[in-house]
Amino acid sequence: MFTPQGPTLRELTVQALSSIEHGYDLLAPKFDHTPFRTPDAILEAVGKALAPMGPFATGLDLCCGTGAGTEVLRELCRESVTGVDISTGMLTVGRSRLGGAGSPSPAGGDPAPSVALVRADARALPFGPVFDLVVSFGAFGHFLPRELPGLFSGVHDVLRPGGRFAFPVMAPPRPGSPGYWALLGFDTVMRVRNAVRRPTFVMYYRTFRLGDVERELTRAGFRTELHALTGFGRGRDGSPRARMVVATRADRPDPTSPPAA
Repeated sequence: MFTPQGPTLRELTVQALSSIEHGYDLLAPKFDHTPFRTPDAILEAVGKALAPMGPFATGLDLCCGTGAGTEVLRELCRESVTGVDISTGMLTVGRSRLGGAGSPSPAGGDPAPSVALVRADARALPFGPVFDLVVSFGAFGHFLPRELPGLFSGVHDVLRPGGRFAFPVMAPPRPGSPGYWALLGFDTVMRVRNAVRRPTFVMYYRTFRLGDVERELTRAGFRTELHALTGFGRGRDGSPRARMVVATRADRPDPTSPPAA
């Protein structure tokens, strides 16, 4: 983690003792040189898996950070791409990397879609139902399980009918493996930190469980499918190590409507 381009241990400590918003403002200039940034292999696999489901006109990158996922959307959407994040610092870096939106492609093809980066809380999205595709990469550890219903409901509301919400999910590490103990240790440290210091910094890697996620997506009005992401292998039980969740917006029943006769 501690490469010459990445943050120092002191910088990471200061970030962890800050709020989520301010912590990412501080980390933003070096974020792309940390393990917290979604690896290119996962970004590329999701883009490849989504391409046959298009074409899409408009896309939203939820919790876009410095814009790595937004670049995936630029390859999938024809008209416009929007990234939303709570950190001004991350958006500033994203605007720098995504410069030239709307210019012709290097090969002289059609103009790239317009790109807008918007500062907003993912739990209170300031949009109507204008998107055909919403993606998110590596952000769900920042939301407590009790926040998922509101988060997913908000995504449902900004999608057009039939629009899709897609994100990758990695299989949890095998109990007793080095990865298992590393995640358990990280979560434990964050829980102790949040018990003794305010504001809290929610970043729990073990609370986003696939079964719970599928249930909450259904409650929010989605039809959910799982797609194996090739290239990441399979676990001992034969299940894929990486999946893409694709949730399609369906009409939610109106709770005020009388039951059918």
